Amino acid sequence: MTASRKRNANDTPLLRVSTSGIHGLGAFATRDLPAGVLLGLYEGRRYTADQVAARTWDNQLTYLFMLSNGETIDGGKGGNATRHLNHSCDPNCEAVEEYDDAGRLDLRFQTLVPVAAGEELFIDYGLTADDGSPASDYPCRCGAATCRGTMLDTEPREEAQPGLVAR
Repeated sequence: MTASRKRNANDTPLLRVSTSGIHGLGAFATRDLPAGVLLGLYEGRRYTADQVAARTWDNQLTYLFMLSNGETIDGGKGGNATRHLNHSCDPNCEAVEEYDDAGRLDLRFQTLVPVAAGEELFIDYGLTADDGSPASDYPCRCGAATCRGTMLDTEPREEAQPGLVAR
């Protein structure tokens, strides 16, 4: 195995973590995947809105994903390979909220379109900046023809939706 193909402890049956041409590490399909395939749940330490507000966060690299119920999952604390899905303005995957049997809100990632083995998996972060930072503080490097130039969500939302949070 080459260094880039070496199995990572965060790998899952459908995801391999490796160096990304977009940013840092990325998640790559281990085999051909049809549209609608569950890639995995976003896992990590959960925080309430009050706990998030009370903490001081490292704003250099975060894996914070805010759910529509106000909870935030920190994929950097006990997370899995799904935290390495990078942003694209033309994603091949999406984040979907779903309640489990115990009534807990989970976040799952699934493919939007068929994905070839070895292809990098992307979501649109829908990033929100709590501090009102300008879009230029969060440049996008996805290279998509439809790139909006920022990872921030530029579309107004009428209701709470899941999304990554810059802290």
